Amino acid sequence: MNDLALQERATLDGRQLDGRIAVVTGSDSGIGQAIASAFAAAGADIAVTFHTDENGARETAELVEQAGRRTLVRQLDVRDEDSVETLFGELERTLGAPHILVNNAGVGSGGSPVAETSTEAFDNVLKTDLYGPFFCCRAFIRRRQAEGGSGKIINITSVHDTIPSPRAAAYGAAKGGLLTFTRSLALEVAPTKINVNAISPGLIHTPMTAKRVEDPETRQKEMPHIPWHRPGEPWEVARLALYLASNEADYVTGQNFTIDGGLEMNWGQGA
Repeated sequence: MNDLALQERATLDGRQLDGRIAVVTGSDSGIGQAIASAFAAAGADIAVTFHTDENGARETAELVEQAGRRTLVRQLDVRDEDSVETLFGELERTLGAPHILVNNAGVGSGGSPVAETSTEAFDNVLKTDLYGPFFCCRAFIRRRQAEGGSGKIINITSVHDTIPSPRAAAYGAAKGGLLTFTRSLALEVAPTKINVNAISPGLIHTPMTAKRVEDPETRQKEMPHIPWHRPGEPWEVARLALYLASNEADYVTGQNFTIDGGLEMNWGQGA
């Protein structure tokens, strides 16, 4: 085994993200909080962002600091490119240039049929779930290129990037667009050794889904559609994200990883 291989093996056997700096958008709760915590435990410093839940972001920061890592906590509106540029500029001045970006911040589409969806509501979902990752990827890539290349981008999409859902057309459009954006970007930045991948979660137990997951009647109705008969947990998504952010995934790019207990496989069964 050559010196480079030995060095890489040492990294894998130790803390996977030692010395890395990661931006995790929407890391004030749920999947984002779990990813930030897992990355910190693996040795990364974390930029924690929130839109409205500052208390949740402070909780995440405490988890990061308990792992002995540095953190930057900032409010971020991913719909606003100036807000995104301000975050990345401040991160670079305080912690350094980021090595990892996780585009996790997102919103749902409110359950309205298309005929009753306002332009404002549709635009809000697209701006948050698709433009937001674009703004963040652009800022991240510029900084990685200035550092000579390499880096990891992970876009959190949804099983609804593939599975259609009535009364959620805006969400499906945004997440489907994000998946194709991920694949196109992966090809574009491959020469600079920046990996770009997506994770498509199914029903995960987070504050956003708590009413569905914790209500016995809803649970009884929905769980039979999931072959594992339970929702996923944020830490399960975080472990997958940790792999994609690590050196172990250097040869993985342009891929989408579905984590849904078999839900997507089960779609359409019995037809």
